[in-house]
Amino acid sequence: MLKKIVSEKTMLYRSKKKKKNDQSVKNNRFLIIINIVGSVGPIRFIVNEGDLVSGVIDTALKCYARQGRLPVLGSDVNDFLLYCENAESQALSPKESIGSHGARKFVLCKMQKEPLLKAEARSEMVSEKRSGWKSWLNKSFSFKIISDWT
Repeated sequence: MLKKIVSEKTMLYRSKKKKKNDQSVKNNRFLIIINIVGSVGPIRFIVNEGDLVSGVIDTALKCYARQGRLPVLGSDVNDFLLYCENAESQALSPKESIGSHGARKFVLCKMQKEPLLKAEARSEMVSEKRSGWKSWLNKSFSFKIISDWT
C-alpha cells in the first residue's frame, strides 16, 4: 500500500514536470542583443519567439530611454528599422515575428528623411539668407525699443 502511494506521487510529479516542459516549448524565449547606431553599447533583453518586430523595436526604445542613453532617439516605432546583423541588406518587416530569421543579434537604425531635390534645397537656402538676418535684426531692435519705453 505504501509503495502504491509513493508510485502515485512520483507519477503525479512526472506529469506536472512534463506539463511545464510542454509549456516552455510553446513560449520559446531567447535573449536578443540590439546595437543602436550612435549608441555606446548594445541593449539586451528577452523576447518570445512569436513577438512582432514592431513590439521588439518598442521595447528596445523604452529600455534605451529608461537607461538614459544618448543621443535621445524618440519613441515612435515607425521612425526606426531593425536589421539582422548577419549581412542582410533588407530591414525586417514590422509585422513579422522576431524568431522567423533565427538571428539573435540585430541593429536598430533611425530612418533618414528623404533628401530634398537640389532646386528645392537651393531655394530654401536662398529664402533663409534673405529673411534670416533681417528678421532677426528687426526683432532685436523692436524688442530693445519696446523694453526701453516701458
